[in-house]
Amino acid sequence: MCGLSGEIRFKSGEAASTAAVQAMCDRLAARGPDGHGVFAHGRVAFGHRRLKIIDLSEASQQPMVDSALGLAIVFNGCIYNHRELREELAGLGYSFFSGGDTEVLIKAYHAWGPDFVKRLNGMFAFAIHERDSGRVVLGRDRLGIKPLYLADIPGGLRFASSLPALVASGGIDTDIDPVALHHYMSFHAVVPAPHTILKGVRKLPPATVLVVEPDGTRRETNYWSLNFGPQAGDEGRDFADWRELVLETLTRAVRRRLVADVPVGVLLSGGLDSSLITALLAENGQSGLKTFSIGFETVGDERGDEFQYSDIVAKHFGTDHNRIFVDSARALPELRDCVRAMSEPMVSHDNIGFFLLSQEVAKQVKVVQSGQGADEVFGGYHWYPPLLESKDAVGDYARVFFDRDHAEMAEALDPRFLGEDHSRRWLERQFAMPGAERPVDKALRLDTTVMLVDDPVKRVDNMTMAAGLEARVPFLDHELVELAARIPAEMKLAEGGKYVLKEAARRVVPAEVIDRPKGYFPVPALKYLRGPFLELVRDVLSAPAARERGLFRRDYLDRLLADPERHITPLRGSKLWQVALLEFWFQEQGF
Repeated sequence: MCGLSGEIRFKSGEAASTAAVQAMCDRLAARGPDGHGVFAHGRVAFGHRRLKIIDLSEASQQPMVDSALGLAIVFNGCIYNHRELREELAGLGYSFFSGGDTEVLIKAYHAWGPDFVKRLNGMFAFAIHERDSGRVVLGRDRLGIKPLYLADIPGGLRFASSLPALVASGGIDTDIDPVALHHYMSFHAVVPAPHTILKGVRKLPPATVLVVEPDGTRRETNYWSLNFGPQAGDEGRDFADWRELVLETLTRAVRRRLVADVPVGVLLSGGLDSSLITALLAENGQSGLKTFSIGFETVGDERGDEFQYSDIVAKHFGTDHNRIFVDSARALPELRDCVRAMSEPMVSHDNIGFFLLSQEVAKQVKVVQSGQGADEVFGGYHWYPPLLESKDAVGDYARVFFDRDHAEMAEALDPRFLGEDHSRRWLERQFAMPGAERPVDKALRLDTTVMLVDDPVKRVDNMTMAAGLEARVPFLDHELVELAARIPAEMKLAEGGKYVLKEAARRVVPAEVIDRPKGYFPVPALKYLRGPFLELVRDVLSAPAARERGLFRRDYLDRLLADPERHITPLRGSKLWQVALLEFWFQEQGF
């Protein structure tokens, strides 16, 4: 797990700026504290920060150059099947000078061209430079686990693992994108690719390869899509068949994510998903497994920890368990560093939880497995069942999912930023795409390929990487995701959701964890803004920078500030925290 950056110039004889690349690398230092380097070849320059996980030697240092093949690469992520690919490439005559997965990517690209990404099982973002042609190829994994941001500059293109790193290179347009702002206010801070909140920065969509020719001509290819419904041979499968396939495929996904030359731990929240990962690791002989849980104090009736459940799992499997309790006195001052760690503004209350948890976990391990994605992949959310019989998929989804309708958006935003109902139009286009015919499948596909990417997955990447910690997400193994899409929705949504996953888990997880009430990673102080947290929000929204930016109508802000606990979104988030977080992010990033 690392951070990468680069610049490409399109004019012959014009050298890429190593100073700009170094500035981006400096901003990415937390993602890769174990090594750094810059490569320059005329019009192209790459930068890299390294976190040593696989092949701890300097042989796998990046940027990596293979002079014999005329290729250079920067890479962020982990290829879980790199050993199998290495063996296949060796059979084709390739020799290797390192033991890591980065060199495997160079050889794989040389052997199979841009389509090599279809052979990869893992999480990745990369840039490859062809010395002889001058071509640069950029790519991102199927489910967007690893980020890759792009910025056009006069006569060139820059890219980096984070948005703030790109801005640190200088000359980037930091004006607000009104379409992205509309999405942020509709989808609880999710801004679908290619947009970001800044006009001058875009993000490469998941499952995409971008080929940039020396003259700046670009060709973008989507190499994977998620189709819902049965495939040939599935018609005869009953529930027991699907249950066994789920357990078998998830077990394989968890095993894959043990590929490392350092110990691998688990973020154990106490919920079904992380408990199942822990169980599968223990069942497959992982001894001395370190697990980590975090909790906050209760606010009103909102409990701030799930230690009672994580303790059950830790005791049952004999893990080396670490409880981390955080009171608001610590959470409040750490919020600024947490917001600075965000590549894009993210409103979820548990950002601070993951941030603080990662800081502590990184003192003991460098790699963890985490349970993100199961709710989207296996249908764990409350808005899915009503869509089983929906006659108005777009309308029904919007009613339970949107933070605000367009009418409230007009009350909230300064008229300069309003425009049309961008989010509703975008949702209509997504639901009209082929590959998911039933309304519930349309929602599951959207949440898995878009909402999951730019909320839970990005949150985990940003907060763990801020501590130099690599997080791996087995529920986003693309083979498991493809399997889940084939399972009839009724088998996923029954009994409160994730039914087929719960029944598979009964083979290995204590029943009291499976049958518990559904929880989440709670930080009550950011849902029910009171005391010093509310004062922080007031200060942020009344700061000179906020007044000058003028994103929100003052009467709307006053209404939220007058009674924060009354203004809660359909997904149980604070509307006040959402608007304050956006402004807070701008101020902390210095935009």
